[in-house]
Amino acid sequence: MENSKTGKNITTSNETRSAWLMSGLFGILSGIFFVFGYQLERFDNVNFKDSGTYAFILCIAVILTIDVRYVWKSYDSARAGKKLFGLIELKGRESAAGDKRFILKTWAVLAALNTVVILAEYPGFFVYDAQDELNEVLTRSFSTHHPLLHVLLLGGIIALVHKLTGSWNAGIFTYTFLQMLVITFVLAYVIDYMRKKGIGKRSVVLWTVYYGVFPVIVMYNLCSSKDGLFTALLLYITLSLIKLTEDKEAFLKSRSLVVSFVISAVLMPLFRHNGFYAYLVFLPFTFIYFRKEITKKLVLMLVIPVVCYLAINTALSAVLSTKGTDHQEMLTVPIMQMARVYTYEKDSMSPEDIRTLEAYIPVDNLEMYTPRVSDMVKYGFNNELYEQNSKDFKDLWIKLFLKHPATYFNAWFLTSYGYWFPPALINVYKGTTVFTFTYTDSSYFGYEVEQPGERHSLIPVIDSFYRYISIGSFHKDAPVLALLFSPGLCMLIYLFVVLYRLSKGKFDRVLPYMPIILNWLTVLLGPTYLVRYVAILWYALPLLFAPKAERVGGESV
Repeated sequence: MENSKTGKNITTSNETRSAWLMSGLFGILSGIFFVFGYQLERFDNVNFKDSGTYAFILCIAVILTIDVRYVWKSYDSARAGKKLFGLIELKGRESAAGDKRFILKTWAVLAALNTVVILAEYPGFFVYDAQDELNEVLTRSFSTHHPLLHVLLLGGIIALVHKLTGSWNAGIFTYTFLQMLVITFVLAYVIDYMRKKGIGKRSVVLWTVYYGVFPVIVMYNLCSSKDGLFTALLLYITLSLIKLTEDKEAFLKSRSLVVSFVISAVLMPLFRHNGFYAYLVFLPFTFIYFRKEITKKLVLMLVIPVVCYLAINTALSAVLSTKGTDHQEMLTVPIMQMARVYTYEKDSMSPEDIRTLEAYIPVDNLEMYTPRVSDMVKYGFNNELYEQNSKDFKDLWIKLFLKHPATYFNAWFLTSYGYWFPPALINVYKGTTVFTFTYTDSSYFGYEVEQPGERHSLIPVIDSFYRYISIGSFHKDAPVLALLFSPGLCMLIYLFVVLYRLSKGKFDRVLPYMPIILNWLTVLLGPTYLVRYVAILWYALPLLFAPKAERVGGESV
């Protein structure tokens, strides 16, 4: 009996220690995000030498650590039968009534809600390199800058419909509508999964309305960019991994689940290259988690997508005779770091260093340095020289880093802090003129229709609403409400939940979200901070709060 009590005490002590460590980690990271983010937003740099900066971080960290620990403790008590914060009772799960047509009915509702918006935004949001992708198909001149599968899909459908109807708008609408149907079907599938887990009728209605109406979701359902389909595939992979960790044997016995996972894992990186790197890094975590029950079928299911992606990508590049790789896409952060030194601390560079940098990045591009977006600088990058001699570029990067580490960190943070600072204003393209407008108040979403398309709104009121959210002053007029549209706030929610689950040792409740987490980490190395790159944070939010399948003797968290 004494041994039993001792064991319980040790377990409780370990859980308490883990809870404090994880809540402390949340507090420290949040403190850094808020203090650094505020300085970047207001002053375009972090003052790393200011002791007050670290004092503020410490204060925020202490306060949040205590608060988060209290919330987690209250939640644990509520799971044990008490009321959350002494006010809210966590009800048990309701049994879901069988309804074989639920997915189709939900899909119809989501598609109908989205159709209203696409009519308001007719022919759809044809933006974010859409014209370039279409022109690649029309001119038969392809490059690896854009995912080839998406280029063929988008350009092929639009060109075919234009040939049949003579209307570019009809082609854009057809592609956008078909994409919307695919994405909303995945969303309906997610809702059906949660319904079967017993979330209750009210929650089913709530998440259906969320998926059908929330602007961020609808924007990317109806946006021609690769991000919509990429996000839907990543969402399906996440749900598949949840099912896999709930019951590995049942998942692997289901041919449809295994095949659909493999297909999704192959297609996902074909729509956005960074998805491949996220999936590749994810694999070791999975093998470690399943190390005691690894099977040949599981290994094949996880590895086949890597082989297929490489084979398909290579084949497409060969068949379409694509142009060479644009190294600047992988070197965005180093390019911006060196450009910032060149812009603000050029006097510290030797004439030889300046000549070397200007050989890789022309003076005209270096002089167009803007802190929050790399496009104007990186587009002038000399890929041929880099392929011939990358050593000089790398040596100069290291040399300048050793001289200006703070400048390097500021350059990187300024292109990524919108992903981790909730109040950040996403207006990275301010002053940039596109086809139909100039960005002024916000560049939250591209909104427009690039040529050869042209917007003909059938419901102007809704069109005005989306314009206001996308490029208007919404984020300044309603800063509190705008937090619901913030990637930084979404990230903190995921961080809060993931760290809680880690504190409880619920690794099976964290593993399925690793591809999302890794995808988020890859975009920190991207050209700027835009919602399109992290839309998955909103799409997967319902799953984050979905109940776990019960096991005999197990606990639902």
